[in-house]
Amino acid sequence: MPKVRVLVVEDSLTVRKSLCDLLATDPEVEVAGEAEDGKRAIELCEGLRPDVVTMDIMLPVMSGLAATEYIMAHCPTPILVVSSSLNRGELFKTYDTLAAGAVDVLEKPSGDETDGSWESRFLTTVKLVSRIRVITHPRARLGVSRQPRRVSGRAVSEPAVTRPGLKVIAVGASTGGPAAIVEVLRTLSSDCALPVLLVLHINEPFGSAFADWLDVQTSRRVAYARDGQLLASAAGQVVMAPPGRHLVVRDGRAQLTLDPERHSCRPSVDVLFESVAREYGPAAAACLLTGMGCDGAAGLLEIRKAGGFTIAQDEATSVVYGMPREAMLLGAAERVLPLDEIGPALALRVQPGNEVRK
Repeated sequence: MPKVRVLVVEDSLTVRKSLCDLLATDPEVEVAGEAEDGKRAIELCEGLRPDVVTMDIMLPVMSGLAATEYIMAHCPTPILVVSSSLNRGELFKTYDTLAAGAVDVLEKPSGDETDGSWESRFLTTVKLVSRIRVITHPRARLGVSRQPRRVSGRAVSEPAVTRPGLKVIAVGASTGGPAAIVEVLRTLSSDCALPVLLVLHINEPFGSAFADWLDVQTSRRVAYARDGQLLASAAGQVVMAPPGRHLVVRDGRAQLTLDPERHSCRPSVDVLFESVAREYGPAAAACLLTGMGCDGAAGLLEIRKAGGFTIAQDEATSVVYGMPREAMLLGAAERVLPLDEIGPALALRVQPGNEVRK
């Protein structure tokens, strides 16, 4: 079996050597090249065509974000962000990089690890990321205008009146999720006055500021859920599960729990979707976006069984067609749609005369 060829991009010589030495200990992996800045990373990626790139964010000459945007537009390659940048501004750059096409993010070792767990996780993640079939991303996607867009010939910014009886939209995503979530929220009419409940899988400690970042990306207010929050007061807003807590709905309120992980995830999409099915039944709409594994598929099926409207993202636009595929195989999705049609499809469901067919 061919070895996984890795391009290591890191400006610190000490850290770069450490990563390369670690990769060399795995017989299934080889270091294809090393780059100390973003510009050199692009040159080597185009010339060497590695299977995976490990990318630092804070780089000289050209940042990790700029390099990722170029690579994903011109020579799409699975990118694993390896970063120690954890202040708010640098976390935003990490989210921008994920939204530009990077597959996953892993923290750099702190130097305090003694049990080899970080090293094992790094090698496992590199090999896992290398197997992902990435898709081409438009260059500088996050710089596009936020003016009303047209999708499938319909202005997505046209007024929408909440359909009587429909009370909530639930969204779940994992790998590739940041860009997909932004797309759905931007193409969901701003006049859709329903709370949007959101679960995203993102590695710790990188999830702490994601809601703040997402709040900047769309016209909708985005915030982490507060335990006991009345969801009727969050009309038109996005209520997101915070890192390390399940988000469930009971008696019209958000509840945060430390219940056991589901599919090795906390928060879990299944946990949210199942509670939405119980709480809202046919008054719920839900979509399951790109992601690895199967979390969310069974929960989406529960919403559909309860009479709710369900969507799964299609394979062509998914960074990882794992979670949506499982939903499709279970018959959980009433519709399987490309990413740019999901927001408009949800918006149509909250307009008069577009009742969900039973």
